[in-house]
Amino acid sequence: MGDKTHYRKVFKSDHLGVADLEDLKEEGSRLVFIIKEVKQEYNVTVAGRKGNHNIAYFKENIKPLVLNATNSKVVKGFAGGSPFVEDWKNIPIELYIDYNVRLMNEVVGGVRINPRKPSIEKPELKPNTEQWSKAKAFLMTDGNTIDKITGKYLISDENREKLLSEVTDA
Repeated sequence: MGDKTHYRKVFKSDHLGVADLEDLKEEGSRLVFIIKEVKQEYNVTVAGRKGNHNIAYFKENIKPLVLNATNSKVVKGFAGGSPFVEDWKNIPIELYIDYNVRLMNEVVGGVRINPRKPSIEKPELKPNTEQWSKAKAFLMTDGNTIDKITGKYLISDENREKLLSEVTDA
């Protein structure tokens, strides 16, 4: 199927759709992404119609996703129940294609967010890496603590001590 073209590609949407997910699935990609932020955008064109929409932007280099009511409810749940889009940041989600989505009494298929939050393994922080240097610089800034780093990275006890000693000795 790699040499075939999905019929929806010709419509060139600026937002994530079924054809985009099918391409990613064909590449063998896991459809797990992290929402960087959600913005309410007014008078924006989606699927050829102007309207007001909640649009999720991702940390990964993929198109933004227009959040319909169903997907918005899932993200709200992942954000601790907060209904405010400003709180919908740094949220991991897993997308899938629901081929039974209906629009105006027609089955069209659509992008859905899995209601089970995906587990995201944190990367390991190791010496002599770019992340290590950034972590050191971060810790040297007034008020920053190792807890903020361990929230983002896995770090062994040995490397934790090494990092803290490098910061103290600097």
